[in-house]
Amino acid sequence: MAHTTKFMDGTVFRLGEAGYDDEIAGFQTAYTHRPAVVIAARHAEDVRSAVEYAARQELPIAVQATGHGLSIPADGGGILISTRRMTDIHIDPRTRTARVGAGVRAGALIEAAAEHGLAPLTGSSPSVGVVGYHLGGGIGLLAREFGYAADHVRRIELVTAEGRMRTLTPEDELFGAVLGSGGNFGVVTALELDLAPVDTVYGGQLVFDTPLVEPALAAWREWTATLPDELTSTVAMLTFPDIPQVPEPMRGRFVASIRVAFNGSHEEGERLVEPLRAVGPRLRDDLRTMPYAESDTIHSDPPHPHAYAATNALLSELTPETLSALLSVAGPGGPVQAVLDIRHLGGALAAASPTGAVVEHRDAAYVVRAIVMTEGTASPDGLVAIRTALEPWTIGHSLNFLYGAGAAAGASQTRGGYTPATYGRLADLKRKYDPRNLFRFNRNILPA
Repeated sequence: MAHTTKFMDGTVFRLGEAGYDDEIAGFQTAYTHRPAVVIAARHAEDVRSAVEYAARQELPIAVQATGHGLSIPADGGGILISTRRMTDIHIDPRTRTARVGAGVRAGALIEAAAEHGLAPLTGSSPSVGVVGYHLGGGIGLLAREFGYAADHVRRIELVTAEGRMRTLTPEDELFGAVLGSGGNFGVVTALELDLAPVDTVYGGQLVFDTPLVEPALAAWREWTATLPDELTSTVAMLTFPDIPQVPEPMRGRFVASIRVAFNGSHEEGERLVEPLRAVGPRLRDDLRTMPYAESDTIHSDPPHPHAYAATNALLSELTPETLSALLSVAGPGGPVQAVLDIRHLGGALAAASPTGAVVEHRDAAYVVRAIVMTEGTASPDGLVAIRTALEPWTIGHSLNFLYGAGAAAGASQTRGGYTPATYGRLADLKRKYDPRNLFRFNRNILPA
């Protein structure tokens, strides 16, 4: 008879027991952790005990809150620490900070902060885990104004590989290393974060049909050179499926969707977007001033778990030739079917990190993301073709925007996310704090 076992205040699920499959399920369905043991943690002490146990048994450790970024699944003899029940949120409106547990999702934090007229520096999806997002750097809706989310972390509560609880502040040598390295140095049980004094945002989408995709891209490229830092925008290109769930004008169409988020007045927002509206008629134009709590409608990310893989390229510039190369591979009639997303960087994203966060290549002007649907573990050929097309303008890649494609997640890919000097420093810290590489189900930094 299947049963579960208590582990401190959490619960242990073993392979084949009731509840195991539900506990390992995450947003990414192309990969699933299937370890020997899953520990469903409720408190930091559950995490500490789990890590201490794994260290004694020399078992590799995976961590999952929502499973959005999963590429390297734990299989066989390792353990998975599930943190999704650690959902405590405390807002301090006086200091404009939030303390969030390891399982808190962005949407919950946005709602809690909105009650005080504040906003976290979260991204486009409300279902993403706040801790995992910050450990990857975090490019938010208003990133050009406020910079990387990792630059606004004040305190980290971490369980290191020997099962020790630590509270890190910016003076600690591990503090910046944890921010940007995606879980290589331990299990983060809570973060203390800055909140922004933002309660409304002007934003939404302008969607252009196939004949206007190239003019819209050209207009957006020129437009981004004129913008204040308070405006962050992206342009997505995709072919909508021809299904009833898609609004009729967009079914089966290859479109360009320009997403806008502006921390300013409605009147100024309307003035700023005039050059985009001048491109021509839109299939959708829902720009408006909205409560920040409704800001997930700007990108309308898919809410349901699915299988996907993604790559990205950080670009030094975005030229007409760059756009032509990209469309020749993944545009209408191109050989690759992908969702393309070009994000405008710069502004505060180019500033040095006040926290020492290891989020690099801050001189990049744009990042191109490409997402494909996949059920396999190999790196889809389409992603390789897109990266190759963008090579002349590429200065690196963001580890936070690499999803799936686990077969490509080797040492060279991880090194490509950092400068050689930074990677060397991280490898030294890894040797010091996790010499047996227990935390390796990630874009792994090898101990020096």
